[in-house]
Amino acid sequence: MLVTQLALVSETSQITPSQLTRVAAALQKQAIRDFGPIWNLPASVDAFDKLEDVPVGYWPMIVKDDIGMEGAAGVHLDDNGQPFSLIEYSDSWSLTASHEMLEMLGDPGGNRLVAGQSPKPGQGVVEFLVEVADPPEAPEYGYTINGLLMSDFFTPHFYDPVVAPGVRYSFGGNLPGPRQILPGGYLSWHDPVTDHWWQQIWFGTDKPQFRNLGKLTARAGSLRSAIDARTKTAQRIAASGPTSERFSAALSLTARVKESTGSRASAWRTQIQALQSGSSTEGTWEGGAQDND
Repeated sequence: MLVTQLALVSETSQITPSQLTRVAAALQKQAIRDFGPIWNLPASVDAFDKLEDVPVGYWPMIVKDDIGMEGAAGVHLDDNGQPFSLIEYSDSWSLTASHEMLEMLGDPGGNRLVAGQSPKPGQGVVEFLVEVADPPEAPEYGYTINGLLMSDFFTPHFYDPVVAPGVRYSFGGNLPGPRQILPGGYLSWHDPVTDHWWQQIWFGTDKPQFRNLGKLTARAGSLRSAIDARTKTAQRIAASGPTSERFSAALSLTARVKESTGSRASAWRTQIQALQSGSSTEGTWEGGAQDND
């Protein structure tokens, strides 16, 4: 099976090379340990200093200070139809990078549709756009890897026809059932009867709401790009920004992880210095006496 190779690149001075490699390592663990086995999509993630260093065949994930326009963040296709993602820097950029990685792996082209019963009463069978991280995208539903906040994502059971006992609909177990969303999340689909696109959104309200996006005409990019451009990014950020208890806990955990890894690094350096000076006790034995008989 071919392995998808992703490249994490920073084009902002706010991210140090150390921070970049730490996030890349967390993304790699999420791709290999969590996402890959559930979706049967193996992937690797490597950090590179600049875009010019990215080998041919890798899909880049580029972090920038300012994407330049609302709705530009997310996964796009280059002139050859290969995916790349743009990530706007913030205090929770590891969460954003995780979200975009998962979306890119789940549907590289941004046009994958899966049939299922619409959550809107009376609408019948519709075609859902596969966006694996959107329904549970708010920070409070994320989880930490190596002390860094990562995004939850739904499993293939998300499209099941009915709720079944013991079935996990998102990796973190946050989604209560198929084709449902959580506060701060959303879901998009196409109604083949009317040829309209619809969304269920939950942005800053007490309960989810439906909205009719109408027909998608004069579309230049992928379906995902068109839908993302019509989804109010500012409203999403306001409704699900990094203000949750989970996000605060992740920041606290990150500090504790840094303390632990710093202590371990100091221990390694001490041991290396002992080996270099010849004062290491490695290989010596305590107790016992030589038998000369």
